[in-house]
Amino acid sequence: MAMYFRIKRLTDIVCAIIGIVVFSPVILIASLFIKSVSPEGSIFVDSKPRVGKDGKEFKMYKLRTMRPNAQKWLETQPELYKRYQENGYKLDPDPRLLKGGKFIRKYSIDEMPQFFNVLKGEMSVVGPRAYFKYELEEQEGRYPHTKDYIKQALTTKPGLTGPWQIGGRSNVNFEERIKMDSEYASRHSVLYDLIILLKTPYVVITGSGAV
Repeated sequence: MAMYFRIKRLTDIVCAIIGIVVFSPVILIASLFIKSVSPEGSIFVDSKPRVGKDGKEFKMYKLRTMRPNAQKWLETQPELYKRYQENGYKLDPDPRLLKGGKFIRKYSIDEMPQFFNVLKGEMSVVGPRAYFKYELEEQEGRYPHTKDYIKQALTTKPGLTGPWQIGGRSNVNFEERIKMDSEYASRHSVLYDLIILLKTPYVVITGSGAV
């Protein structure tokens, strides 16, 4: 197991450096576009921290594809927020999205700055989804049987991609997703990581399951 984590960290560093170099022009162009359609806000999502390995919270870098303070605005819309919770923390269509935001999300351009999180050691290239603390608490309250799945999923770093990414993305509800994340966290398999990495480009290029 120790060897697996050493290989995984080395792979993360190499992939993060390559990803930053290759995708920096895309990140720059997307950032300029976001500023042009929504000049009043930051280019990055200003949201609550995500939960990482062992429950440690961190700031995840993600390009903003929604109106400024989108989450706070949503919380002032009771009916809409209720639907958001019941639908696995997603809305389709989502009234918070900026012009062009759906395109950026569909092709995971908004996720590209997370290579910096990987380089810092807060995330891994492959791993479970990075959840919000309130999301885990609310979903565990709604689905108590997921408690052990959540606990297992948090034993490893969240990833840029993972079983949820290649298995349906937004089409996968919380119960299915956290179970997939839990199973991934218990495997410690370099081969499984490689399989997920090889399948990810197709999912990103086709925009499969994106909202």
